[in-house]
Amino acid sequence: FGVKRFSEILAKKTGGKFKVQEFPASQLGNEMQQQSALQGGVQEMSAPATTSLAGIVKEFGLVDFPFAVSTFAQADQLLDGPFGQALIAKLPEKGLVALGYRDLGFRNVTNSKRAITKPEDLDGLKIRVIPNPVFLETFKAFKANPVPMPFAELYGALEAKAVDGQENPYAVILSNKFFEVQKFVSGTNHVYAANIMLVSKRFWDRLSPTEQKIMHEAANEARGYQRQVSRAAAARSVADLQAKGMQYNQVSAAEVARMRQVAKPVIDKFSATYDPAMVKLYNDELAKARK
Repeated sequence: FGVKRFSEILAKKTGGKFKVQEFPASQLGNEMQQQSALQGGVQEMSAPATTSLAGIVKEFGLVDFPFAVSTFAQADQLLDGPFGQALIAKLPEKGLVALGYRDLGFRNVTNSKRAITKPEDLDGLKIRVIPNPVFLETFKAFKANPVPMPFAELYGALEAKAVDGQENPYAVILSNKFFEVQKFVSGTNHVYAANIMLVSKRFWDRLSPTEQKIMHEAANEARGYQRQVSRAAAARSVADLQAKGMQYNQVSAAEVARMRQVAKPVIDKFSATYDPAMVKLYNDELAKARK
């Protein structure tokens, strides 16, 4: 997630005073455990998926709305603009400070039964989803059987055929070797996923205003690099997955439009439960990004 680049920029700007130690692959616990550690001041930083924040600021669920953005440019505009910043502004009262968004990528469906070319192809499939209400309801709308499950258990569940499929960005599908236990990968691009750089507010409040400014600058400088590298990796991953024996198909624009219609009631349902001002800002900014 560009942590190395952020670390290098930060060290340079502070004359080596600030050092970032990286603990990949959930060494410090899962995203929710790390969130608590940041709030308690036990851990300084983390870079979780925005999804994990919906438990403390429910409007982060807006980021998970299906078929909202269709390009990286739209996603960046939505998150880097007023809407994404308004979400970030809600975090300090929860004990967290955010230094902006990072690319995780568009999420796509894999399964062991059939290629997904249209909404009806999801009917009856047992699909592991993030334990998140928006994801659950989205896949229920497609008449799939969504199974919430921690990521750590997913490979075993696919191997044992306890679930038929799952959905994740291409690079995640590749790095976790899901090609060993899944036959079909379909470019549904149903949700754009982002990570967010979080800092413990307890740690943040101990920094001088100058140090805080440097942290923001380093994060902003690393962001463009991270997105570029992450997106290049995603593009390569499709060919790599095919080379590993997976059958790949891109869902047509016409079928994506049909999928968007199927998912619309889910968007309406959750929109009604969020702060109306945030929903309006989201819709206004999304319309601008789509132009």
